[in-house]
Amino acid sequence: MNILDDLYYWTDHVLSWGLFALWIWAFSDCVTRKGEAFPAVGKLTKPAWLGILAGAILLGFLTVQPFSSVASPVGIISLVATIAAAVYLADVRPAVREISGGR
Repeated sequence: MNILDDLYYWTDHVLSWGLFALWIWAFSDCVTRKGEAFPAVGKLTKPAWLGILAGAILLGFLTVQPFSSVASPVGIISLVATIAAAVYLADVRPAVREISGGR
């Protein structure tokens, strides 16, 4: 039974760090984009996306706790935070990147 417990422990930690990295990537990418490009492609403004992603990081970090020994990445709040980051990375980022010249 100890092997199964270890498997759950390490799977939760790897998943926790992966989600945390995804949230940080989305936020840091949003910070580097030009603010004028967001409304130009019909998306929410840059401050709105920064607020959404910062909230996602805060809520996700409080629930997932990648630095804790009892990390649990499975939950509704971490799912919401992950969806917010995924929407930014899959929908907003490509549109803003296209209009701002690839950077």
